[in-house]
Amino acid sequence: MNDIMLQEETIIRTSGSHNCGGRCIVKAHVKDGQIVRITSDDERPDTEKRPQLRGCLRCRAYRSYLYHEDRLKYPMKRIGKRGEGLFERISWEEALDTIADHTKRIMTEYGPEAIYLSYATGNAGKTSEQVWMRRLLALYGGYLDYYGTYSSACTNAATPYTYGTANTGSSREDWVNSKLIILMGFNPATTIHGTNTAYYLKKAKDAGAKIICIDPLYTDTAIALADQWIPIRPSTDSALLDAMAYVIITENLQNQSFLDTYCLGFDEDHMPAGIPAGNSYKSYILGLGIDPVAKTPAWAEKSTGIPREVIVQLAREYALNKPGALIQGFGPQRHAYGEQPPRSGAALAAMTGNIGIKGGWASGCGSPCRKQFVGSIPINNPCNAAISMYMWPLAIEKGTELGKKEGVRGVDKLSANIKLIFNLAGNCLINQHSDTNGTAELLSNENLAEFIVVSDHFLTSSAKFADILLPGDNFMEREDIVLPWSAGDYVLFMNKAVDTVYECRNGYDWISDLAGRLELTAEFTQGRTLEDWLRFIVDETCKENPGFPSYEEFKEKGVYDWEYEEPAIAFKEQIEDPEHHPFPTPSGKIEFFSPRLWELDKPNEVPAIPKYLSAWEGPEDPLRSTYPLQCIGHHTKRRVHSMFDNNDWMEQAEAQVFWISVYDAKKRGIKNGEKVCIYNDRGKVMLTAKVTPRIMPGVVSIPQGGWWSPDKEGIDQRGCINTLTKYQPTPLAFANPQHTNLVEVVKQDQMKEKT
Repeated sequence: MNDIMLQEETIIRTSGSHNCGGRCIVKAHVKDGQIVRITSDDERPDTEKRPQLRGCLRCRAYRSYLYHEDRLKYPMKRIGKRGEGLFERISWEEALDTIADHTKRIMTEYGPEAIYLSYATGNAGKTSEQVWMRRLLALYGGYLDYYGTYSSACTNAATPYTYGTANTGSSREDWVNSKLIILMGFNPATTIHGTNTAYYLKKAKDAGAKIICIDPLYTDTAIALADQWIPIRPSTDSALLDAMAYVIITENLQNQSFLDTYCLGFDEDHMPAGIPAGNSYKSYILGLGIDPVAKTPAWAEKSTGIPREVIVQLAREYALNKPGALIQGFGPQRHAYGEQPPRSGAALAAMTGNIGIKGGWASGCGSPCRKQFVGSIPINNPCNAAISMYMWPLAIEKGTELGKKEGVRGVDKLSANIKLIFNLAGNCLINQHSDTNGTAELLSNENLAEFIVVSDHFLTSSAKFADILLPGDNFMEREDIVLPWSAGDYVLFMNKAVDTVYECRNGYDWISDLAGRLELTAEFTQGRTLEDWLRFIVDETCKENPGFPSYEEFKEKGVYDWEYEEPAIAFKEQIEDPEHHPFPTPSGKIEFFSPRLWELDKPNEVPAIPKYLSAWEGPEDPLRSTYPLQCIGHHTKRRVHSMFDNNDWMEQAEAQVFWISVYDAKKRGIKNGEKVCIYNDRGKVMLTAKVTPRIMPGVVSIPQGGWWSPDKEGIDQRGCINTLTKYQPTPLAFANPQHTNLVEVVKQDQMKEKT
């Protein structure tokens, strides 16, 4: 027997707080103060009503992420030009003194609208760094806020113009009642759009539902679950939906009784007063109104690349196989006119009467209609100004010129340009934002954004632009409370698994110290520790949910499931009792025609009815003569956005490669595994080609999230899709159109010859 007794392995139940669509139970196996392995949910009963919350390979890579040799260890300050990534180690005292001095100066010189807390989702916990910095800045006088998300800005903005809310999704367990499920740009097998979403689709398939995937890529979801794959050109989803509507109307397959009862603006007989004739949705589809072109399958074939007979088949199947669920992912709305596909999808759901019934789906945004209240840290920002999360580069360069026309909310016009940026646990300053080269040039100008603070785990492409760079604690080193995207099913407690290493600190810890330098300690902390604040969140949750467990019980079990007798059906009450439960729109009806959008008087960009609008850098743009390929950036199972890009385990699971069709590769003499250069006027990217039949001709794809890594010539060597994307906000949501790009591709040696 050994004389030395080794510590026994302890299992800590926790979770992750990165912005994955899922939220799973993670079990950290700890021995001698180190995590030695990761497992997941394998103890709780695995029932049809409540399947286990098992982590995918992202969760199982936490250990290699936590102990990565490149992890930031100490506070640092910039010593080179901004963006060069040159830093020297400093103390926490110097770092916080410097941040406090700049915060005081900029608040005094410019006011709160000059201080911006950048969009960041690397830590999505209830007590993340973002939460604490918002609370502190709100107490200090306020900050310029943002609205929307890089994930879903267009659909979140557009869907309420049809329904009055973005919460149009029924419970996933109701899919088992569907006869037909159409997935448009929805790939939960890879994106993990809510833990177990693919499981619920599999159950629906086993129950007899036909599943059709519409996507430029033959996705993992299509491979595993689809009965049919219909490839479509990016940015043309509304053209397909318009043509389906044409078939349904001309073959008299619409649910006219439903339309007459619940809808505004479908036909000329149900339009708002005072609107000129020819502006109804039906008139648009049939070419009888101000737009004289009938939206036939032949018309849509030219844009979408989908054969007209396939469009006819799809329209008939959706109209005749009720109940049917037309489920739209977020990819189709990250386009030049991304506000249109969610409204077009909602129109089809209404035409077929698939709203408010079991097995149906209202389409549009699809956020869950069933939600439960979970407490939050109190924040009361006295600054009313807010911009779209995508508009911050313009607010840096010409903030005082931006007003309501540019999507500014809360004030008529911004009073200052952005001068101070806090970027905490995020990579949107560079990597996840459009036009990395242009954005890098903007941020490099210290006369514009005068001071940038970044907190992260690694020296990401965004972190290289910090003036002060702080090392954050890992999600295995802190306690927090986290929710899944499908909030309303369960909530998780993150237990601390191991101690924080080096000089990494929790956000509440260092932001409390910063509060002291701003003479706000008492107001900020209220005398509470981090655990006290977590107890506060639980107490607030219990007030609204009497069955919620005590803090001790919640912490011990690590998860709490809300129990429901039956699935939630979006708009069930509105359909069953419209008199007492109108839709939350101004008219109380489903608005095919939106008077609010009509009043904007932007018919060519923001029409009052859902329309197909031909995208710039889309399939009909004349620029295709120079750049003939549409380039998108699909999600990949090896990353959560840009997180895990530097993880060797994940590189083994799936390499960062460029997807190109067999047809397009052959045309350019490109072989599988060869290095190629993808380029347009905005930049160049070098990647290894994956020649595959899993992508439609005319479309190429770079897995989004690769860290921007330009060489001396400015050519990105890692494959950041945003090297090629255009900074041009969408017309209604002022959102990111990052799947709207035209490019050309050549072999590496041919690019060298050209340059």
